[in-house]
Amino acid sequence: MIAMPNKDPNHSSQTVNDRQTLIKGAHRIVIKLGTAVLMKDEGGIALSRFYSFVEAIAALVKSGKEVLLVTSGAIGLGSRTLGLTAKPKLLPLKQACAAVGQGRLMALYSDAFEKCDVVAAQVLLTEEDFSNRKRYLNLRSTITQLLELHVLPVINENDTVSTAELEMLKSELKAEVDIKVNFGDNDKLSALVASKIDADLLIILTDVEGLYTADPRSGPEAKLISVVEQFTPEIDQLAESKIAGDKPGRGGIKTKLAAARIATQSGCAAIIASGKSDNIIARIFAGEDLGTLFLAHGGLSGKQKWIAFATTVKATLVVNEGAKVALKKGKASLLPAGVVEVKGHFERGDVVSVAAHDGNEFARGIVNYSSEEARLVSGHHSDTLSELKESRNYDALITRDNIAFLE
Repeated sequence: MIAMPNKDPNHSSQTVNDRQTLIKGAHRIVIKLGTAVLMKDEGGIALSRFYSFVEAIAALVKSGKEVLLVTSGAIGLGSRTLGLTAKPKLLPLKQACAAVGQGRLMALYSDAFEKCDVVAAQVLLTEEDFSNRKRYLNLRSTITQLLELHVLPVINENDTVSTAELEMLKSELKAEVDIKVNFGDNDKLSALVASKIDADLLIILTDVEGLYTADPRSGPEAKLISVVEQFTPEIDQLAESKIAGDKPGRGGIKTKLAAARIATQSGCAAIIASGKSDNIIARIFAGEDLGTLFLAHGGLSGKQKWIAFATTVKATLVVNEGAKVALKKGKASLLPAGVVEVKGHFERGDVVSVAAHDGNEFARGIVNYSSEEARLVSGHHSDTLSELKESRNYDALITRDNIAFLE
């Protein structure tokens, strides 16, 4: 369901009141600043806007809020420093720009926040920090400790190495079908961080006012959507439009909606708004109806959040309709009899995708068998497993407590 601006004053007033209550009650907040709002069109940091963000974030920290900042801009700043006239496209050049720009970007943040009496800490993350369960839990502990010390974590993807890891992964597995990467841009990174540290609110600041019913450049019939109560096929269709235009950075409206989906399914509300609007952060927390608010839907445990969102998935179990219904409605485990195809390679304990016969991914889970074993037992009833395998550990390919649903 989509809630849009309504001419009924009672409805409008209620919507504003609900928004104000939600934002006022948000204690742990993740703010994502994109390249398009940090950099000037001609290159270089937009300093007045940059310091406005810093002052507003510092004010939140001093008010007692726990704030985490996810920032883009390292590649753009490095590109500017190296005197490049065009956005780098080749991977080695991107990495070089990131290596040059990251230190400069953090120096700007450290100096600016220090002037506001706020201590900032740099946190650089790669895919492995999320896909490895132990590192994931260690990172969560570190961030929690920083917040307890009233330190502001400034988080960015470690482009110098993580981009190479993802390119290598895709190259190695190009013959193995689906690779579902939950990492690779700072929009999703901000959502993963919000999910992992149980944030109340994720704010993604970009170069558009929010989510529109159509491309706002197409004419006045395009309306800003004030509130999205839940994701629907109509909302997903809007993600395919190029509402955000062709701006600097890797993300568009599609990646921002994907981030909002991750956040809301993890129990965290999300706002997509324009970082180019004056005093946008202060105005949001003053209760103004700005951007598009995505309402939260809880229900996932910490382990389920990791299964669903914090992992790059390299393989898929395709199930029949009966198995899908049993999983979603019957609270069942995934038994071999319901699996019609095994795609890709995996070992016991890996996270794999669970998809319907039409290819739609609706869940993820930790498997009890390797891909070779799964192919051997797929389509067979559980009581025949001992005949098919010498070492039978589980009746199910994925037990119920190791399944996380994406819908």
